[in-house]
Amino acid sequence: MIVVLKPHVEQERENQLIEWLKSIGLGVHVSTGEYQTVLGLIGDTSRVDTSLIESLDIVENVTRVTEPFKCVNRKFHPEDTVISVGDVKIGGGNFCMIAGPCSVENEDQIVNVAKAVKASGANMLRGGAFKPRTSPYDFQGLHAEGIRLLKIAREVTGLPIVTEIMNVEDLPLFEDVDVLQVGARNTQNFDLLKELGHTGKPILLKRGIAGTLKELLMSAEYIVASGNENVILCERGIRTYSDYLRNTLDLSAVPMLHELTHLPVLVDPSHATGIARIVPPMAMAATAAGADGLMIEVHNDPPRALCDGPQSLRPEEFDKLAGKVRAIREVIA
Repeated sequence: MIVVLKPHVEQERENQLIEWLKSIGLGVHVSTGEYQTVLGLIGDTSRVDTSLIESLDIVENVTRVTEPFKCVNRKFHPEDTVISVGDVKIGGGNFCMIAGPCSVENEDQIVNVAKAVKASGANMLRGGAFKPRTSPYDFQGLHAEGIRLLKIAREVTGLPIVTEIMNVEDLPLFEDVDVLQVGARNTQNFDLLKELGHTGKPILLKRGIAGTLKELLMSAEYIVASGNENVILCERGIRTYSDYLRNTLDLSAVPMLHELTHLPVLVDPSHATGIARIVPPMAMAATAAGADGLMIEVHNDPPRALCDGPQSLRPEEFDKLAGKVRAIREVIA
């Protein structure tokens, strides 16, 4: 249920209403916009007398929300959420480029790629330290050493770092990581999501391999309901009947998610397509569709990459793509 207050309500009267709502067992999510304040009521609202609340002279209207996701619902929070990662802002008209290799392999590799993508306009550096792989015999990442190398790359370039967390037990290793990524395979690891909700850190949440938009939003709800509103959604392709691409990039998810939620929405065309030459057109299409940013895999030597070389752009290819993305942004802004 949402309660929309009239403009210019005295803070004391707003606080009194909030305290009364809490006293009857409801959680209250307050969203203060430029022109109005929205109170999102969480809990068993079936027993709430809407006519009583509507009769209050500080209340504009009361609406019941039928969707199962509440905290991440745009009805609860009409204005876009803007997430800050250092000096980088994501959402609300701010566009973010995250780039880097699928896996951190060694210091020279991650530092050189970081320098290259920063020169091309990337805002953040991605790199996998823990790698969930389909085969147990594939490279699984450098783990703690990979995070240490990412920090070195951050020191050299100043780029905030993004890397994937797979287990709750590994959280202490991620204390100095700027953005924690939840990969497609862990989108419904609810114990992990709840624990990330206690961190306060920005969380980049990827859509599941065959996940619906509602399931993605419910996963985000776990994090936000646990106290962490710094969630970035990421469309990374879903498994369909496509037989030539790794996955199918659902670009319609971008405007649909913007309609359903206030959270920023990024697109990862690298994992969606699995083919380097298909990444640029899909990245440009995602930009035109209104994505709040892109996540692109970039490797200095893709044929020798230990992970996902076929979908990785070379630094010069990323540079060319970044220029085209900026041009599209100028047109649609």
